[in-house]
Amino acid sequence: MTLKNSQDRYSTLIIGLHWLMLVLLVAVYAAMELRDLAPKGSALRADLKILHFLLGLCVLGLVAVRLGGRWIGGDTPPVRPPMPGWQDRFARLMHYALYAFMIVTPLLGWLTLSAAGKPINLFGVAVPALIGADESLSHQLKDFHEALATAGYFLIGLHAAAALVHHYVTRDNTLVRMLPGRRL
Repeated sequence: MTLKNSQDRYSTLIIGLHWLMLVLLVAVYAAMELRDLAPKGSALRADLKILHFLLGLCVLGLVAVRLGGRWIGGDTPPVRPPMPGWQDRFARLMHYALYAFMIVTPLLGWLTLSAAGKPINLFGVAVPALIGADESLSHQLKDFHEALATAGYFLIGLHAAAALVHHYVTRDNTLVRMLPGRRL
């Protein structure tokens, strides 16, 4: 496993963390969406909610690891041929938005459960509440959490669409730099 980015591609660590995050986010959204198919009060619905909370906390942990991996990885492999400056600025803004989404959304979920006075367990270990119980605040935080989760669909979709446009229309190396198992 390589830890440092090369001139042509990201390190295997960065690539692995990127695709692991995608799988984790799909699982978070699946748990949330599938929950609505289970009858209210059922064990399946409760289990899907717990899974959603657990996976959301895992997203928060993995984003910390990803940020550390980006720091260790060094310079980002350049896009070839280089994209116009406005595209580069927009791409950076999108990455900041994605990282903010991956940090703030799980934190809001954690705050929501804390304000609701609900216990949170991560693999059997009690996670401390971030704030005291406040039912009104819990509802407000939940609304904001859900709004960000909805925005996440668009952020992730735009990210994927941009990668495909770069690959098939612009024909640069943006996507190839992040594909696993590719040797350039």
